[in-house]
Amino acid sequence: MDASELQPVEQFLAAHSPFDSLPAEVISRCAKTITVGYYSKASAFVEFDKDDPKLYIVRSGAFEVRDPEGVLVDRVAEGECFGFSTLLSGEKVVNKVAILEDGLVYHLPQALFAQLRADHRSFDQFFTRAFAKRLRNEGRFKAKDLTTTSRITSIMCAKPITIQAHASVNDAAKLMREHRVSSVLVIDNHKLVGILTDRDLRNRVIAEGLDVSTLVSQAMTVNPITTHANALVFETMLTMSEHNIHHLPVVEGTEALGMITSTDILRAQRSQPLLLIGEIGRQANIDSLIQVSKQIPLLLQNLISADARAEEIGRVLTSVTDALTRRLIELNQQILGQAPMAFCWLAFGSQGRQDQVACSDQDNGLLLAHEPDEFAAAYFDTLTKAVCKGLDQCGYVYCPGDIMAQNPKWRLPLNQWKALFKHWVLEPEPKALMHASIFFDMRPVFGPISLFSELQDEVLASTKDNDIFLAGMAGNSLTESPPLGFFRKFVLERDGSEVKGMDLKHKGSALINDIARVYALSAGIKEVNTAKRIRALMDANIINRKDALNLADAHEFIAHMRLANQGYQVTNNLPVNNFLKPQHLSSLLRHQLRDAFKVVHDAQAGIKLKFLRSF
Repeated sequence: MDASELQPVEQFLAAHSPFDSLPAEVISRCAKTITVGYYSKASAFVEFDKDDPKLYIVRSGAFEVRDPEGVLVDRVAEGECFGFSTLLSGEKVVNKVAILEDGLVYHLPQALFAQLRADHRSFDQFFTRAFAKRLRNEGRFKAKDLTTTSRITSIMCAKPITIQAHASVNDAAKLMREHRVSSVLVIDNHKLVGILTDRDLRNRVIAEGLDVSTLVSQAMTVNPITTHANALVFETMLTMSEHNIHHLPVVEGTEALGMITSTDILRAQRSQPLLLIGEIGRQANIDSLIQVSKQIPLLLQNLISADARAEEIGRVLTSVTDALTRRLIELNQQILGQAPMAFCWLAFGSQGRQDQVACSDQDNGLLLAHEPDEFAAAYFDTLTKAVCKGLDQCGYVYCPGDIMAQNPKWRLPLNQWKALFKHWVLEPEPKALMHASIFFDMRPVFGPISLFSELQDEVLASTKDNDIFLAGMAGNSLTESPPLGFFRKFVLERDGSEVKGMDLKHKGSALINDIARVYALSAGIKEVNTAKRIRALMDANIINRKDALNLADAHEFIAHMRLANQGYQVTNNLPVNNFLKPQHLSSLLRHQLRDAFKVVHDAQAGIKLKFLRSF
């Protein structure tokens, strides 16, 4: 490179860690030694020269590091590096680096990398920490023999047998016999339109006396229930059990990616969470249900011990809560009789977001199809009090703020719920904004989805692009800040005792929940789970890819630290809370936690700029 080409390289290196800690003459030497490579997304993966390992410094583009099983280890974008694991360990390259976006990458030779480490302590420390983080992530992302944390891609049939909708059922039966399968996916113009199973052939063709020339489209199950490739085996088992089906297409959009059957699942390891949920569903009375619920703390401990991802632990625990709630409703209806009208049991807060952990209290409400008469009002008063009492006895304590279905204030017909949300949106005074942080994270647990959807659609229509309401929500989300002071030192507070620590919930996870909620409401996004909201915001280009991935990683890391800390508290017979003592962390984990809090701080600055600049 000539001088004019070297200057941009030097400027880039000087602006990014760890090169920004090197003397100018050393940076200049690096720029002269560096070679440049172009990586196209069309190539899918970076090709490594095993005989010439080097440090890869991303100038532009985006990449994902995955282990040999395809499990995500790290994401890398502008100014970040990959390839250092091999340089530090001396082992051959085993991970794969996927090319997400076309990019330019600087190559730093192995010899120069080794010399920089030897000569500059800060450079060496940076990559030692990065390597330790990579090892921790590899251990954290890998499930330890739990179906709970396994995804269906590990057991599904990735090449499903398909047939055209205009084919005959005779052709379908021959195809099923040939491939020894009990179902085929029905395709029309490359789109999944149905599924044809042995049961469909038996019930809709043979039993009805139809000819074998009958079209597949006349016998198939139209618009079948489906799942997605990122679903957990555990969630898939639940879906199949709830709908009494044995075949579940795996789709991406309208395209069929695979098929999972009950036989596939039987081959997989039995899941402790699913066994617990199955046991909940079999209980014939409330007393026995309370006894079964005592297994939940042990389930949490097992999940923490397995180092499952925080997002997945939240979904598993919330599924257990949902199952308990549904069974309590069913058992009490056996006593009270059928409800006088359609109703929907709503979960708010952490249960709504599917991120429950230890110490969860109740946040719920009841949505009625229409205004109740005197009999209906008495029925739902008795039902909700019994269910809320049962949840309390199962370990989900009464909400201190009385946000529960047993409170008539939160047991309303559809028109009144609509009016209430409209009032909060149009008159966002402080109390309304406080409610918004709880009620806008809502999800149906029991009852017709259509009833809930009518409410949610109207709520999101009222919040989308509503500048005044969104400004109020954004301002409310900035009342707390991450526990970082000057020089990025942790700010500690008391947990109600003499012990000082960091509140990982209110000064960490809750802040990310608030940020994701404001953006989601501004865009009319239906997702309620925070991680899913962030992904949806990234897909819609509302948050740029790098910021979204950083926020998602910070959310997972802080939640993971919170769960690990609660596991430590339980193991040592300490009161379970959200306060983490920094002295319990290694210097590496303290460094990573500071980085995560910095991401939250920057995201708060972004939300302030976007939603409050005109106010």
